[in-house]
Amino acid sequence: MIHTAVVTGANQGIGAATAKALAKQGVNVLIGFLRFEPEPDPSVPEAYFTSRGSGADEVVEAITALGGRAHAVEADLSRPETAAELFDEAERVFGPVDVLVNNASSWVQDTFLTEDTDQFGRVQHPVTGGTFDAQFAVDARATALLIAEFARRHIARGGNWGRIVSLTSGDPLGFPGEVSYGAAKAALENYAMSAAAELQGHGITSNVVHPPVTDTGWINDEVRARFSVAEAGEVAEVIAFLCSDAAQRVTRNVLRMS
Repeated sequence: MIHTAVVTGANQGIGAATAKALAKQGVNVLIGFLRFEPEPDPSVPEAYFTSRGSGADEVVEAITALGGRAHAVEADLSRPETAAELFDEAERVFGPVDVLVNNASSWVQDTFLTEDTDQFGRVQHPVTGGTFDAQFAVDARATALLIAEFARRHIARGGNWGRIVSLTSGDPLGFPGEVSYGAAKAALENYAMSAAAELQGHGITSNVVHPPVTDTGWINDEVRARFSVAEAGEVAEVIAFLCSDAAQRVTRNVLRMS
């Protein structure tokens, strides 16, 4: 059976690597992405800003070169309507979606402290309504709406096989220096675990992957000196496994990679 996946934030980093890994398994991939320009930060390599502002043509071309099928859609997940629009487009191009990878994230460093930079020299902001909204709209609300859309359509067509994988970071008990990001990811984890419990009767597994520090363009020398840095492809291999037939009995887990 040929599966179809929606992968968000898949124009670069872990999302792009995941789209390619799934395509190698014969999965059709709808690549959701959004180009934007992060706030200037001299401590962050230029590669990060380049990748965040890129389209998804290179990812589609790489998958096509492997003999796979991919289709890219630029979509703003902060809009509640986007979840349904992504599924509509995936169904139009490939047919029913049975794999969902919630990888997209809106990252703004905020803190309850007054320092302008963190321990790695990266720009920090005070917690505001804006920093909260930016991250909860994408990491928490969009994740919930995408899972809900996935589940509704799956159940309506009588599906009996499905995979949901969501990406997290930080710690549910707090993420100093990135407090709204950490809180939004904690909400994501809770949604994913609820989905695992509620949807298991419909053949859907739901797991969360907590990658190690991963080089998606933002790693500077200070971070690299302190941590063992993973490559995006290493994380993608774990995600692809969780989306495979072999992982049919793996659900309701937060997998922390080292």
